Amino acid sequence: MESSTPARVLVVAARTAATPALIEAVRQRAVRGPAAFTLLVPNPTHGLHTVVDPEDQGTGEAEAIVELARPLLEEAAGGPVEHIIGVERPLDAIQDAVNLHGFDEIILSTLPARVSRWLKLDLPSKVGGLGLPVTTVTARSSEGVPAGT
Repeated sequence: MESSTPARVLVVAARTAATPALIEAVRQRAVRGPAAFTLLVPNPTHGLHTVVDPEDQGTGEAEAIVELARPLLEEAAGGPVEHIIGVERPLDAIQDAVNLHGFDEIILSTLPARVSRWLKLDLPSKVGGLGLPVTTVTARSSEGVPAGT
């Protein structure tokens, strides 16, 4: 018996949040069945904030990413997309979101392999260790990834 409750899908992205590859992945997931989407953007840190006080870093950069990506994701999802600004370390941000909000699956969006810090850290495998289905979407080199976001 199929549940009428939509699957809760966590979409994790930073600089790739508005890329065509991620938009298409969300569109394809929405077509497969009822889903409620939430965009998680780990809060970027720079310079000394990375090691000294990452929690004190403002959320302006992450909010700008959400502002750019959310309308595109909502169109692809066919409905509203919630958002979360997470801690700066992506795995910690994902674990926090899953533990606090109870997601059913994860779509993880990364930069191309040659420049992706998340892929170098093997984030897709580590996220898979949470026991949820994970779809990894890698932006193509030709996709316009906004600089500084």
